[in-house]
Amino acid sequence: MQHTELKVGELARRTGLSIRALHHYDEIGLLKPSAHTASGHRLYTAADIARLHHILSLKQLGFSLEEIAGTLGRADFSALRVVELRLQRAREQLAEQRQLCERLDAIARQLRAAEPVSADDFLQTIEAMTMFEKYYTPEQLKELEARRQAMGEDAIKEVEAEWPRLIARMREEMEKGTDPATEPVRALATRWRELIRAFTGGNPGIQKSLQTMSQQEPQMAQRQGRDPQLMEYVGRAMACLDAPK
Repeated sequence: MQHTELKVGELARRTGLSIRALHHYDEIGLLKPSAHTASGHRLYTAADIARLHHILSLKQLGFSLEEIAGTLGRADFSALRVVELRLQRAREQLAEQRQLCERLDAIARQLRAAEPVSADDFLQTIEAMTMFEKYYTPEQLKELEARRQAMGEDAIKEVEAEWPRLIARMREEMEKGTDPATEPVRALATRWRELIRAFTGGNPGIQKSLQTMSQQEPQMAQRQGRDPQLMEYVGRAMACLDAPK
C-alpha cells in the first residue's frame, strides 16, 4: 500500500466527513491514527484510510459503530467481503423509482403535445414521489440510488419483468390449493426471498422500511397483485423454508 499521511483536516476534506466525526472515531478506538506529527497532530496512513473505508461501508450497510468495531476486530475479518457486500448493494435498485421515471416521462410527453393531464395521473406521480421519502431515510435513498446507477437499466428491467411472473405463479399454486411445503412452492418462495434480498441487500434498516411501507400502503401492494390472501400464502411458504428438516 502506497505511503500516505494525511492530517485530520485534509482527511476530512477528502472524504466529506467532519473533523468532529474523525475525532469521535479516535476517541472510541474505532479509527486511531497510526502516526502523529512532532507537535502531536494526528496523521492518518494508507492503512488508516483503508480501515476508514471499511467503517463507512459497514455503516452504510446498517451496522452500528459498536458492531463495526466488533466486525473489524474479528480474526476472520475479510476486507474483500466488505467490498463485495457494498458492491452487491450498489447493484440493486428500486423498481418503484423506475415507475416514477416512466410516469414523469409520460406526463412530459403529454405536456409537450399540449395534451391534458388527468388529476389521477398527477396523483399517482405524487404518490410515487413521496412514497419512499416517507418510509426510507435519506441515507437509505442514497444507497438505493447508487445501486440503481451501478445496476444499469437492463438489469432493472429484468427484475421488474420477473416480479409479475413470480406473483402470478405463486397465485396459481395458491388457487390450485398446493401445499406451501411442496417443492414447487418452496422454489417460488426461495426466488421471492432472493428478489427481496436483492432489493434490501440484507440491510436490516432497509428491510424494516420495506416492511413498514408494505403494511402502511396496502393499496400499493394490491396494485402489484400482492393482496392479503396471497401474502398469507407466501408467509406460510417462507415459514416452510425456515422450518428445520
